[in-house]
Amino acid sequence: MPRRNVAGLRKAHWIGCPMKNVSRREFLGTTAVAAAGLGLAACGGSDTSGSSSSGTDTSSSSGSDDLSRIASDDVIEAAKKDGKLVVYGSCEEQHVAACAQHFQELFGIETSYQRLSTGEVESKVEEENGNPSADVWFGGTTDPYNVAVTKGILEPYEAKNASHLISDKFRDADGNWYGIYKGILGFFYNKDELERKGLDAPQDWPDLLDEKYKDLIWMSNYNTAGTAKLILNTVIQKYGHDDGIKYLVDLDKNVQVYTKSGSGPSKNVGTGECTIGIGFLHDAIYQIVDNGYQNIGLVIPSSGASYEVGATAIFKGCKHENAAKLWIEYALSPQCVERAQEVGAYQFLVIDDAKQPAVVEEYGLDPNNVMNYDFEDAKENTEQYVSDIMNALGGGDDRFQTE
Repeated sequence: MPRRNVAGLRKAHWIGCPMKNVSRREFLGTTAVAAAGLGLAACGGSDTSGSSSSGTDTSSSSGSDDLSRIASDDVIEAAKKDGKLVVYGSCEEQHVAACAQHFQELFGIETSYQRLSTGEVESKVEEENGNPSADVWFGGTTDPYNVAVTKGILEPYEAKNASHLISDKFRDADGNWYGIYKGILGFFYNKDELERKGLDAPQDWPDLLDEKYKDLIWMSNYNTAGTAKLILNTVIQKYGHDDGIKYLVDLDKNVQVYTKSGSGPSKNVGTGECTIGIGFLHDAIYQIVDNGYQNIGLVIPSSGASYEVGATAIFKGCKHENAAKLWIEYALSPQCVERAQEVGAYQFLVIDDAKQPAVVEEYGLDPNNVMNYDFEDAKENTEQYVSDIMNALGGGDDRFQTE
């Protein structure tokens, strides 16, 4: 089977759209339409500056009208004076959209977002050189956030609601970022395709190197996706630097597609375009539960699963600093994190008073059955590790080319 370049699956912009209350079915349908429109939401015009319409319904929803859990009156009032907030979201689009909409409803602050991969966010904000277009970053694994810390593009903030994190490992020690969810890294596969090919499913990392899986594996791009950086760090932490890089070079021989976004493989496994994917199991569960792909199988690596911490942070030099601080407090509350499961984002939550999504446990995921991931090593070395693997791959072929 020929190798193909599949650059990311969707980059949708809803900057400037009036946010309104919609049902989950309507919301997801609208999201699909926006994505089909070349990623630009045409809300009656071409404004992509991040403004929402006036007269937005600011009443709360989902029983979340107790704002005292989120922030004090003075913090809220200071944020309202800023009047606006712009979010770069690196979780799934429907997830960041639901939270941005809810934040606007709760506080009456004009809120807009743009969905970008973690690599795109990091590059964009670095290029903006202290004058970022967005105020906050929401979602995506912490590996790129830690790279951003080393580059000085995040603004430390000591959040009051950090006291609700279930462990200090879900925050940066200096307040550069805070964790909001935990996702389990593993494999997923199309049952029908493996049966048709007479193959069994891989059960652990070494199995993926078997030549019988040549051109059957999809994973994300080291240059653009935080998920791929997590895979890279996981393998190096499992096998050591040199053996880890060698493993990934050998794995490359079986990889058909490197997607721009970490969720790319899961979005294509149900259709059979992707036979075996490496990524977050909650993304595959979404395809099973919400999109009806019962032909997807899940694998938690037998030697132990790795995991992401999905984070949020403030950009240094942001234009709406008080609104950004309120966003962080909001993100560390049940009012925010419980929006995720309403739109099919089934990560484990790391807020002590938040309700966990029951569906993940039905599929055997255990938030505690994971490897001891070294976040400090990832923070210090991710950028170098990306350079090392790309050099070992000769710079990468056209599978690594993105739009």
